[in-house]
Amino acid sequence: MKKLAIIPAYNEMGNIEKTVNDIRENAKSFDYIVIDDCSTDDTAKICEEQGFSFISLPTNLGIGGSVQTGYLYAVKHGYEIAVQFDGDGQHNASYLEEMAEYLKEHDLDMLIGSRYIKCQGFQSSFARRMGIRYFTFLIRLLTGKRITDPTSGMRMVNERTMELFARKYPRAFPEPESLTMILKRRYRVEEIPVIMNERKTGKSSISLKKSVEYMFQVTMAVIRAAFQ
Repeated sequence: MKKLAIIPAYNEMGNIEKTVNDIRENAKSFDYIVIDDCSTDDTAKICEEQGFSFISLPTNLGIGGSVQTGYLYAVKHGYEIAVQFDGDGQHNASYLEEMAEYLKEHDLDMLIGSRYIKCQGFQSSFARRMGIRYFTFLIRLLTGKRITDPTSGMRMVNERTMELFARKYPRAFPEPESLTMILKRRYRVEEIPVIMNERKTGKSSISLKKSVEYMFQVTMAVIRAAFQ
């Protein structure tokens, strides 16, 4: 079975080597591809110097465009399972083999690595946790499915979902929006508990200043996805 880890990376020069090596050491049945989203730092240079498998985008597409590039690559090269594995060092590759087995055994379209089933390890700020709970409520209201970690970037999919995402994938707020999109199509989605790490270097793309605007925009995007 061909399995691919898609690693979106924008200005992750301080994290990318550790992220790739984590997959190499702890998820040996997985191939990987780094999608360098036109970084302005040395992310691409490090990938080249280390001999990593990577694609450098000629223009910045954002997280949605980066991940969709990975899905296009996965479909083109005949992968049966693909997982988004963020380049910021927060995800743990030691869960990937278990997730792949669970995905196949339960015949799922998507399996999400959730921080909030057992609430262990890094949990993010209180404000963010409240925002995530809000999106859990909103998505359940729109789809009938409770997802504890709808913004998790650690998401594994099968071929059917991969092919859909290669054709159609949200750009601005891809995790909650695409989740809503497939739940409305009655795709089979479950979660598995994982422990995530705190980012060591770099900054999150969502600042406190933008949080109110972000909540409004994501709400509108999720509602649109539910009625497309």
